[in-house]
Amino acid sequence: MPVSVRIPTPLRKFTNDQSDVEIDGASVGQVIDNLEAAHGGIKEKLVDDDGSIRRFVNIYVNDEDIRFLDGADTEVKDGDSVTIVPAIAGGC
Repeated sequence: MPVSVRIPTPLRKFTNDQSDVEIDGASVGQVIDNLEAAHGGIKEKLVDDDGSIRRFVNIYVNDEDIRFLDGADTEVKDGDSVTIVPAIAGGC
């Protein structure tokens, strides 16, 4: 089941500067695993050592924040859009 994964600029070095990649998977977790298989090194930027999504990484499936769905277990289907958004902190 290929889904479109939107890659943020800071992580495009792992995808040969591609902003969108097609990846198979039935859940967000599987998509991340398959993203790592296709683009080595990206997974450590997305998940902690225990496999949970990093605190400062936001992932959306069709514009829905997975934190309010089933997290990494959120199901995806053919044609869905997965967007990775690194959180931005700082300011005055």
